[in-house]
Amino acid sequence: MMPKPVPAASYRAVQRALRLLEAVSQHGDGIAERALARQAAMPPAELARLLAMLRTEGYLERLPDGGYVTGEALRRLGSSGDHQGVLREQLHTKLSELRDDIGAAVYISRYEDGEVRITQFSAGANTPPVAEWVDFKAAAHASAVGKALLTQLDHDGRRDHLSRHKTIRLTSRTTTNERALLSELDSRPPTVPVLDLQAYAIGTVCAAVPLTAGASVGCLALSLPIRQAHRLRSAARRLNEQAAPVLLSLCI
Repeated sequence: MMPKPVPAASYRAVQRALRLLEAVSQHGDGIAERALARQAAMPPAELARLLAMLRTEGYLERLPDGGYVTGEALRRLGSSGDHQGVLREQLHTKLSELRDDIGAAVYISRYEDGEVRITQFSAGANTPPVAEWVDFKAAAHASAVGKALLTQLDHDGRRDHLSRHKTIRLTSRTTTNERALLSELDSRPPTVPVLDLQAYAIGTVCAAVPLTAGASVGCLALSLPIRQAHRLRSAARRLNEQAAPVLLSLCI
């Protein structure tokens, strides 16, 4: 079961960001932006945008003379004997920032061993998490998280999942027709956020965007109480904008 070979915009941005990090890491004393542009072969506007993201995330630092060196966040990941522990800490910090920025509970989910798994989330008193009243593993057909993950699988992968987890009705808005669900997944552009308008749970709306890297399938998601449903589309756009930094952390 393999993800479809169409990369999301966030993955393309991460590929280019990784090229920049590799180029900077080859110059311990720093590399000027002009030289970095030549080495990375990127248009000035794209280079400026990626450098700003890498500085914000702590992966690059700018020297007083304008050159760039690797940042503290990257050095911690590279030097720590507990790479996974440092990564979890960085992702927790990033999710907390996203939660406060968007004003919603946020989640990272992975498709592992044929199942939907929420691997990390950040919620608070004013940003409550989704109440898991049906196991997320059994509700991929109804949730934004599940559909975002299934969208990234090939046709055989989707059919395999649905053969093990039937499209049961959870609310009046749940799609229970398997053929209709597969058609919806086939026609969905990989860069468009998936929305759940109370298809999983009454009283909650959700959005999810893909975090695909190679054979790894994941997504970044948010949830809002129904009284804030008017914010869902703008929150989803903001989530989509912030997918690249999260994916970058997962790729380093």
